[in-house]
Amino acid sequence: MFQLKAGVRACLCAWGVVGSALAQTALPPTVVVANRAEQPLTDVLADVAIIDRATLEASGAAGVADVLATLPGIEIARNGGVGNTTSVFIRGAESRFVAVFIDGVRVDSQSTGGATWNAIPLALIDRIEVVRGPAAAVYGSDALAGVVQIFTRRGDGGWRPSVEVGAGSDGLRRVQASVAGRQGDWDAAVAVHGERSDGFNVQPAANPDRDGYRSHGVSASVGWAVANGHRLEATVVEQRLKAEYDGFRSTVQDWSVHDLRTVGLRWSAQWSSEQRSELSLGRGTDRYETRPSPYVTETDVTTALWRHEWLLGAHRWQVLLERREDDLRNSSLAGGRGQRHQSGVGLGWGWQAGAHAVQLNVRHDDDSEFGGETTGSAAYAWRFAPGWKARAGVGTAFRAPTLYQRFSEYGSAGLQPERARNAEVALEYARDGWQAGLVAYHARVRDLIQFGAAGPCASAYGCYENVGRARLRGVSLRGGMPVAGGRVEASVDWSDPENAATGKRLARRAARSAKLQWTQPLATGRLGLEWQVAGERFDNAANTTRLGGYGVVNLSWRQPVARDWALLARIDNLGDKAYETARGYATGGRQVYVGLSWTPR
Repeated sequence: MFQLKAGVRACLCAWGVVGSALAQTALPPTVVVANRAEQPLTDVLADVAIIDRATLEASGAAGVADVLATLPGIEIARNGGVGNTTSVFIRGAESRFVAVFIDGVRVDSQSTGGATWNAIPLALIDRIEVVRGPAAAVYGSDALAGVVQIFTRRGDGGWRPSVEVGAGSDGLRRVQASVAGRQGDWDAAVAVHGERSDGFNVQPAANPDRDGYRSHGVSASVGWAVANGHRLEATVVEQRLKAEYDGFRSTVQDWSVHDLRTVGLRWSAQWSSEQRSELSLGRGTDRYETRPSPYVTETDVTTALWRHEWLLGAHRWQVLLERREDDLRNSSLAGGRGQRHQSGVGLGWGWQAGAHAVQLNVRHDDDSEFGGETTGSAAYAWRFAPGWKARAGVGTAFRAPTLYQRFSEYGSAGLQPERARNAEVALEYARDGWQAGLVAYHARVRDLIQFGAAGPCASAYGCYENVGRARLRGVSLRGGMPVAGGRVEASVDWSDPENAATGKRLARRAARSAKLQWTQPLATGRLGLEWQVAGERFDNAANTTRLGGYGVVNLSWRQPVARDWALLARIDNLGDKAYETARGYATGGRQVYVGLSWTPR
C-alpha cells in the first residue's frame, strides 16, 4: 500500500477540505446536472463538480476519462491507450452505474452496460457537469453512483472561429476547428476534429506491435428564440473511433470500430418568472464492430422527456414524465434483436428559507420486462456560519439488466434490477476564493449481476445471475485556495469498495488516492501542474493479482505568441513512470504534445 510522504500529507491537510462543487476556478452560475433544471450552484444539495471550457483547453488531456480522473472520488482503468476500453469508477462503483448524457441525450450500451468512454470526443466538449451519488429519483435507471452531463459548444455573442493543430509522441497528429455565434434570434455552433496516433505496444508480453487509433467527429447545434421566453434547439454529435488492439492471434492486426451518435431536439418555455417547461426528444446510438473477427453490436436509446417547474415563494416544485426505449441488435440474441421500454414519472420539491434548505425527489419507473421500480432521495443543508454549510442526504437507485444480460445465450429473462441505498454527509466551506470540504458516503448494492456457473441460460459455459452484493464506503477530503495569483486544489480519498459477500476489494480500485492541481498565470501565459497518486489495487475479484501503486506528474503550458495566436504544450507522465491500471496492459510512458491555436478576438 502506498503512503503519502509526511510533507505532502501535512501540505494537503493545511489546505483543508474542499466543497462538493469545488474543482475548477471559474464556475458557471448555474448547473443542470443535479435536478435536470437550471439551478444556482450554491443551492445544489449534492456532491457536484464542473469542468468548464477554459479548464478543458488548459488541461490538454487526451480523453474524457482522463479529465474526469482529476476530480475527487473518481478513478479510471484502461486496457492500453486512449482508444482502448476504458472504465470510470465514481465512488468505487462500476462504469455501468453512471448515467451519461451528451447534450441531454442519454448514451448507453445494452451489450456491456454503461457509456463507452473511449468513444466520447473530448475535442467537441464545452462543459462537463458531474454529480457523485445516486440520482435515480431524477434520472431513472443507471444512476446508482452518479450522473455525467456533457455539453458541446453553443453559439453565444459574436461569431468566433477557432483552430488548433498539433503533434506529439507516438506519431500523434491532431486538428480541430470550430465556429460559433449568434445573429438576431438565431445561434449556431459547429465543431470538427480529427486525430490519429501510431500508438504504443499496449500488451508487451502478448503481441509486440504498436496499437494506434484514428478518430474524427463533428458536433453542431442551432437554436432559435421563437418568442419571448420560448426557445427551440437541435443538436447532433457524430464520432468514429478506429483503434488497434491485440486479439488472440499475434499474427493478425485486430481493429475495433466504434461509432457514437446523438441527435436531440429541445423546446424550453419560460411562461413567467415562476413557471417554466421543457420538452425534449433524443436518440443516442452506440455501435461497436471488430475486424477481422466478425462481431457487431448496436444500441439505440430513444428518450422523450417533459418537465415542468414552478416556484411558489420559498418552494420549488418539479414534475416530469419520461419515456425510454432500448433497442439492441446483436447476433448473440435470439432473433438478433432485443427491445424494451420504460415509462417514468417523477416529482421533486425543494425549499429554501434563511439558513436551511431541503430537497425531496421521488420517481416511479415501469419497465416492460420486470415491472415497476420506485426510487427516492432526500437532502438537507444548513448554513450555520458565513461560508459554512453542513448537509446530509439519502437515496435509492437501480440499474435495469441490459438486454444482452437477459436475452443473449448467456442471459436469463428472470434477472432483476441491481439496487442500491446510499447515505452521505458533508461539511463544506467556500469564501473569498478559499474552498474546503469533507464528504463521507456509504452505499449498499444488492442483486448485483455477475457471470456465474451454468444454469438456466442456453450456454454451457455460464450464465448471468443476481448473486452479488457490494458495499461502497469512503471519505473524500478536498481543498482549494489562491496562491501567488494562481490557484492550488488538492484532494485525498480513502475508499473501501468491497464485495460484501467475500469481503474482497472490488477489482482495479485503490483504497487510497490523492490529486493535486496547480495553475499559475505567467507574465503573458499560464502554467499548469497535475499530480495524481493511487495506491495498489487488485486486478481480479479474488484479490490474488496485485497492481502496484503509482504516481504521475503532468505539466501544461499556454503561451500567446502573437495577436490571436497561442502555443500549447503538455507533458504527461513527466517521470516516465511504468504502471498498469489493468494487468498486462501498458500505459503510455512520457508523452509530449505541442500545438498552435488561432482564436480571433
